[in-house]
Amino acid sequence: MTDNFSTALRLSKPALESEHGIVAAQHRRAAEVGAAVLARGGDAVDAAIATSFALGVLEPWMSGLGGGGAMVLWRAREQRASVIDFGMRAPASLDLRDYPLSGRGIASDLFPWAHVVEDRNIVGPLSVAVPGTVDGMRVAHERFATLPWAELLAPAVQLADEGLLVDWFATENIAGGAADLRRYPASAESFLVDGLPPVPGWSARTQVRLPQKKLARTLTRLASAGARDFYEGALAREIAAQMQAAGGRLSQADLAGFRAREADPLVIDYRGARVYATPELTAGPTLAHALRELAPRFTPGPAPDAAAYVAYAQAMQAAYALRLNRMGDVDGGRAPGCTTHFCVVDAHGNIAAVTQTLLSVFGSRYTLPESGVLMNNGIMWFDPEPGRANSLGPGKRCLTNYCPIVAEARGARFALGASGGRRILPAVMQLLSFVADFGMSLDEAFHAPRIDASEGALVIGDAQLPEAVHVALSARFDYVQARRQTLPFKFACPSGVLRLGTRNAGASEPGAPWGEAVSAA
Repeated sequence: MTDNFSTALRLSKPALESEHGIVAAQHRRAAEVGAAVLARGGDAVDAAIATSFALGVLEPWMSGLGGGGAMVLWRAREQRASVIDFGMRAPASLDLRDYPLSGRGIASDLFPWAHVVEDRNIVGPLSVAVPGTVDGMRVAHERFATLPWAELLAPAVQLADEGLLVDWFATENIAGGAADLRRYPASAESFLVDGLPPVPGWSARTQVRLPQKKLARTLTRLASAGARDFYEGALAREIAAQMQAAGGRLSQADLAGFRAREADPLVIDYRGARVYATPELTAGPTLAHALRELAPRFTPGPAPDAAAYVAYAQAMQAAYALRLNRMGDVDGGRAPGCTTHFCVVDAHGNIAAVTQTLLSVFGSRYTLPESGVLMNNGIMWFDPEPGRANSLGPGKRCLTNYCPIVAEARGARFALGASGGRRILPAVMQLLSFVADFGMSLDEAFHAPRIDASEGALVIGDAQLPEAVHVALSARFDYVQARRQTLPFKFACPSGVLRLGTRNAGASEPGAPWGEAVSAA
C-alpha cells in the first residue's frame, strides 16, 4: 500500500448506551440539539426535525434547505414502519437543449456520465433540482410530531446566528469545493475569505466563524410562516426569482407543485430478520437484491470470516449489476462523503433513520444571494444521454443512492444509514449482517472492518482485515486495500441506533471527527 499514513494508527469511538433516548449524527452539536428535544419530552420525530435543520447549518455542504432525502420511521405504539420520501425531482420546465454533450469524455464529479458543456448538469443554477427537505420535515411534523414547528427550528436559527465555526475539518471540506464556490458571489461570501478557504486560528482562545445571517433570517421566516412558505409563499417567490435571474429553470410552479409523501416501506426478510427500507428510486430495492444474493452464499459462524467477506463482495456486485441494467445508475466509483445521515431512538422505542443530501459536496455550489440557501445539484443524478433508463427529463424523480433502514433481529430493533454516495449500500448491508448474522453489539459492528464493492469489478478492503480475508478477496476479485480514515471515507460514514428491551445504544463512524451519539440525559 502506497501512502503516507501510520500503520499503527487505530480509530475508536465507543458506542453510547442509555436508558434514555439517543441521537446519533455526523455532527455532535446537531445530535445535542436532537437529544435536548428528547429531554424536553419530544418524540423521535420531533428530535429528527430539529436535528435535520441543525445539520443544514452545521454541515452545510452535506445537506440543508436546498436538498432532499428520505426517512424511515418506526412507531412503537402502532408497531408499524413508515417512510417519508422527500426526494428531489427535475424542474418541469427543464430543457434538454441546456445540456449539450461536449464529446470530451466523462464528467468531473460523482458519476461518469458523458461530459456536458460547462458541466451545466453538475455546477451552477442549471444543475438544481426541486428541493424536498423542508416539505419532508413538514409531513413528518404534521403526522407524528408533538412539539411546535417554531420550537424545533429555533436551535438552527441560533446556530446560524452564531456563524459557522471553522476548524481543520471544516477547512478541508471547504477547500475541496473552493474552486467552484469562487464562481458564485454568494457562495464565496458564505464560505471563503478573500477567495480562499478559511483557516482556523492556532491559539486555543481563537475562534474563526463564517457569518450565516442570511440563512438565519430564512430559518426565522420558516419558523414563523411555516414550511410551505418555502414552496408557495414569499420565500418561494424569492427563490424562484433568484434562480431564474441566474439562468436556472426552477420556477414558482415547480416549488408549489412539490409535495413530500408518506409511503409504505419496502419490507425485506433476511434470515429471520425483517428490514424496513425506502422503496422505488433509492438504494432500498438494491439492498433487497443484495440480501437475497447474500443469504445462500455463506453460513454465519462466531464472527465474519473470509467466506463471509467474499459473499459480501459477490452479493454487492450482483446487486449493483442489476441496478446498472434496470435502474439506470452507472458503473463507477466516485463516491465521497456527500450526504448526511442520522438516527434517533426515544425512550418509548420510536425510531427515525434520516438521510438528507445536496448530492455533491456543496451541491450545485450555487448559494441564493438573498436567502443564503445553498442549492442541490440533483440534475447530476440523471444520465445526460437520451434513451437510457435514467435519462434526464422534465419533472422526473431523481434516482438516489441513500439507504436509511429500520430492522428487527435477535430481539433488537435498530436503525442504520450512511453518507458516501454508492458506498452507502455496502456499509448498510454489512452493518446489518454484523448485527443480524453475528449478534454483534452496535459498538462491535461499527468497529468491525468492512469492504466496499460498489466500483464495478474492484473490491476495496479495510487494511485492518485479517490476512486470510485479504488473501481470499485477492484470489477472487480485482482487490486493493485502503485505510479507514477521516477524509475521504473509503467505506462510507454510517450512524445508527439500537433498542433492546428498554435500553438504547447509538454509534457513529469512528473515523468521523464531528460525529457522535448523544443521550437525552
